[in-house]
Amino acid sequence: MQFQVMNSPFNEEQAELLNRLLSTLNESQKVWLSGYLAAPSSAAAATVEKEVSPESATAVAAPINTREVTILYGSHTGNCQELAENLSQKLKQQDFDVTLSSLDDFKPKSIKKVEDLLILTSTHGDGDPPDNAMSFYDFLFSKRAPKLDGVRYSILALGDSSYEYFCQTGKDFDQRLEELGAERIHPRIDCDVDYEEPADEWFTGVINQLNEQKSGQQGNQASTGDLQEQTAVHTEFSKSNPFEAEILENIDLNGRGSNKETRHIELDLEGSNLEYEPGDSLGIFPENDSSLVDTLIEEMQWDPQENVAVNKQGEYRPLREALTSYFEITNLTKPLLEKVTQFTNNEKLTQLIAEDQEELKAYIHGRDLIDLVRDFGPWQVSPQEFTGILRKIPFRLYSIASSSKANPDEVHLTIGAVRYNAHNRDRTGVCSVQCAERSEIGDTLPIFVQRNSNFKLPENPDTPIIMIGAGTGIAPYRAFLQEREEIEATGESWLFFGEQHFESDFLYQVEWQRMLQEGTLTKMDVAFSRDNTEKVYVQHRMLEKSDELYQWIKNGAHVYVCGDEKYMAKDVHAALLTIFEKEGNMTPEEAEEFLSELRKTKRYQRDVY
Repeated sequence: MQFQVMNSPFNEEQAELLNRLLSTLNESQKVWLSGYLAAPSSAAAATVEKEVSPESATAVAAPINTREVTILYGSHTGNCQELAENLSQKLKQQDFDVTLSSLDDFKPKSIKKVEDLLILTSTHGDGDPPDNAMSFYDFLFSKRAPKLDGVRYSILALGDSSYEYFCQTGKDFDQRLEELGAERIHPRIDCDVDYEEPADEWFTGVINQLNEQKSGQQGNQASTGDLQEQTAVHTEFSKSNPFEAEILENIDLNGRGSNKETRHIELDLEGSNLEYEPGDSLGIFPENDSSLVDTLIEEMQWDPQENVAVNKQGEYRPLREALTSYFEITNLTKPLLEKVTQFTNNEKLTQLIAEDQEELKAYIHGRDLIDLVRDFGPWQVSPQEFTGILRKIPFRLYSIASSSKANPDEVHLTIGAVRYNAHNRDRTGVCSVQCAERSEIGDTLPIFVQRNSNFKLPENPDTPIIMIGAGTGIAPYRAFLQEREEIEATGESWLFFGEQHFESDFLYQVEWQRMLQEGTLTKMDVAFSRDNTEKVYVQHRMLEKSDELYQWIKNGAHVYVCGDEKYMAKDVHAALLTIFEKEGNMTPEEAEEFLSELRKTKRYQRDVY
């Protein structure tokens, strides 16, 4: 085959060079070259042809050397998973080779083969890793962890600065990876509850670093705006654009004489296109109690109509509206107290911050901004200066208590109203009491759906399930059983439920009785702790049925725990270990390993708070 100038786009010199090259190629080389040249043809169809120089006409282009990016996430509520998926999408659109996985699904021993490692993780409880990061965490801090020379990494940590061990898991990972010899390519960023903006900054910094170091690539960086434009998820309603859902029902589930108020709330999703599955959560953006806002403004002697900025984009609102709908005023943190010192020379405040952590924690617990102003203020500071140091009101997440198959265009919640007295003042939960006292049928709540892949029904509907919950921890099991009823699942189900009193606190009692009669629910054991002189909790009921419970688990049952982490979930965890030791004739170490294996295989899932 000879190129002729008259019937080709090449000039004489180019045609001669091509003919000289082709005459030296064997058949396999010609096939390879034709494939190489054909591959970019579709992408190049809309571009302007570039002139080929004689020097480049005889050269074979070398492939671009791009390091693989591994993104791992440890997530309890789903925030880190959502961020990780978003980052993965951004990097793929920048032509990076990306592997995305939860920390639990990643084989820890493979870490030495990783090139560029990006970890996004939350922190749980008292500085603990989330459930789906525990096995990776344990491996990394064990003697089996390998040297990581040649691995580059960066960490995004999510947390809540009102907790002592703020972003501790991310800090631990960062320090440990450095100790093992990995190279930090971008500084760790620790995010508070309003994590979106710092997370975007980390995204941009990491992507820019990876682009700068990408071999053979020049000028491939995109601005932050471009990245956001390229990868925006076109969801009509989401966390950044919540749906105003109308309240259809708002019922007190507790009977007369109860010490509690638990609201069953039904919301209308028609027109939202929001979808959810059993195990997911619903986010609500709450408002502060207007009486607290008015008291704070009065204490500081401010003008409630003075405009203040409510975000970095320069959006302004009257002070009263800003303190009601945008800024957190009911929770104190050490970082907030440290920022307040710029407004005052109060020695008592300075001394408090410098005191032992336990004394500072004791002061912060149960107090709010009004307490802080009364104890150490007021200060000569403008509303804008003061609101500039405040966090945004964090959204609240509630386990969804309904199946969308059973309740099309609706979502149901089970919310316990929080009320208590601390430091000689009555206090209330921001969102829970808004729902209980200030939300009528016909009102709306700004909501979004938060996926939770770590608390899901088994894929096989024949699989037996064991559900353990106390109080409002019953919510997701109502969704589970409604779903299983709709799909006509044949797997057995066993529910353990605990509350204070049988007569006044047996949440959804009629529904459970119906499900037991119809066979959707196979077994139910209840524990009402205040009905007897000796308190009985769900873990006691589990221990009473230890033999049968162990047989269910040995026969493949999935175990779910939902409720208070500090007490109930820890007690249930300990009860399971006791059951495994007794009924499985295991040592404590073997019981721990057995439970750990259940968790790794997603047969032991927790939704705790």
